[in-house]
Amino acid sequence: MAGIKRDAADHYFSLCVRAKANFSCEFCGREFPGPDQGLHCAHIVGRRNASTRWSLDNAVSLCYYHHRYFTENPLDFISWLASYLGEGHMERLMEKKNEIYRVRVAEKKEIAKHYREQWKEWGTGESIDFLSWN
Repeated sequence: MAGIKRDAADHYFSLCVRAKANFSCEFCGREFPGPDQGLHCAHIVGRRNASTRWSLDNAVSLCYYHHRYFTENPLDFISWLASYLGEGHMERLMEKKNEIYRVRVAEKKEIAKHYREQWKEWGTGESIDFLSWN
């Protein structure tokens, strides 16, 4: 089975998720010096779901160890997410997950542009509130 292809929208979304968490694991708090140092963007609802794939409410920043642990222990992940993000957050995310959505090529370019601009703004050292594309 082939993996899901990553593109510019995925790349910049992932950078923003990790920057939003100040390059630290949201579970254990371990800090990382930069984006390519063992910190992952962990989706709650899998990336195959287009209605949530690039939503900031659908991803958390996790170190490699905890990303792997939660992938292998999904009930622990669900339990932690419910306590960390709140039951209401998870309910809204599940509603969004059930929306039927198809992303066109032009829209993917807009998503990439949206997160690329936020990444660049964050890189200026200014404090920013990351805004989800949807």
